[in-house]
Amino acid sequence: MTLHEASLLRQEIAIAPGVRVILVDSITQVSAADAGAIVVAASHGGRSSAEFAVTVPLAAIFFNDAGVGKDNAGIAALDALQEKGIPAATVAHTSARIGDALDMWRHGVLSHVNAEAARRGYERGARLADAVIACATHFRE
Repeated sequence: MTLHEASLLRQEIAIAPGVRVILVDSITQVSAADAGAIVVAASHGGRSSAEFAVTVPLAAIFFNDAGVGKDNAGIAALDALQEKGIPAATVAHTSARIGDALDMWRHGVLSHVNAEAARRGYERGARLADAVIACATHFRE
């Protein structure tokens, strides 16, 4: 483990029986042990983040929109994950620091949601933590 890896946050939040929410500063921290969890990853929501996210069957995944960027590069993961049926959303870069999952959890406001996340009850403008807690029952289906 590098010094950088040792400094990255990885924390599980208990919100309801049978629902695991895992906060990670980088999507690269997701592992097979996280299968079935809701993951808050403070990485950008670009296509490369989707490539990491699809390696583990997650209940849902949340990223930072990184200001969206040219050609919607900061939210490209949402469409890629939608194709796999995975609920995904981003928080506004103005509401939470990129690379800081705890800040995302505490202050993040949803800025973009894919259709699967919308179907599960996630809406733009909702506070991330509140939305995850409110929608948690959908992930126990």
